Amino acid sequence: MSVIKLGKYLTLEEFCTCTKTYKKYADRLDTNPKNPETIAAIKALNKFIIDPIIDNFGREKFKLTYGFCSPDLKKYLNKKDPVTGIKNGRIDPTRDQHMACEINSKGNYYCDRLGAACDFLIVNLNSKTLVDWILSQKLPFDSLYFYGTNRPIHISYGPQHKRAIWTFTPTGQPTKKGISTWLELAKQIK
Repeated sequence: MSVIKLGKYLTLEEFCTCTKTYKKYADRLDTNPKNPETIAAIKALNKFIIDPIIDNFGREKFKLTYGFCSPDLKKYLNKKDPVTGIKNGRIDPTRDQHMACEINSKGNYYCDRLGAACDFLIVNLNSKTLVDWILSQKLPFDSLYFYGTNRPIHISYGPQHKRAIWTFTPTGQPTKKGISTWLELAKQIK
C-alpha cells in the first residue's frame, strides 16, 4: 500500500491509527476512509491548520491523539472496555467532524458539517498558549474545543468556517464561559 501524504508532515496512516482505541483493537479495525472526499477534507485540514502549526512548533513536538474516525473505530469507541467497564471514548459523529465526509448505510453523511477534525497537543506547551497562537495567526478553523491547559485541543477545518470555540465544564458540558477574549479574537478572523 502506498503512503498517502496529507500535507508536509503527516500521512493518512498516522491520521487513521493514532488513537488509544485503535492501538487496543488494531487487529479488528478497518480505519481507512471509503469516500475520496474524506481524504480531500483531511488534506485541507493539514494544509490550512496542521502544517502551519508544525511549521512553527516542530514535528517532534506535535502529538496527534485523534484523527480520522472510521465506522469501525466509531463502533469500538462506543463500546466499554471489557476489563475496566469504562467506555473506550467519547464521540459525537454528527457534530465533531472526525468522520469527515464518510457516508452511512442510508447514503447520508455521518456529519453533515463535512470538513475534517483532529485532536492534538504540542509537547511541553500549555494548550492555552497553543490556542492563543492559533488565534494570533488567524488560522481558518471551523471549530476549536479547549479541554484544559494540559490536554489536547480539538480543531476542525470545513466549509462553514464558523470559528466556533468551546470549553467544557468539569462534568463535560460545553460552555463559552471564561473564553470571551478568544471569542472576540475568533470573530476577527476573515
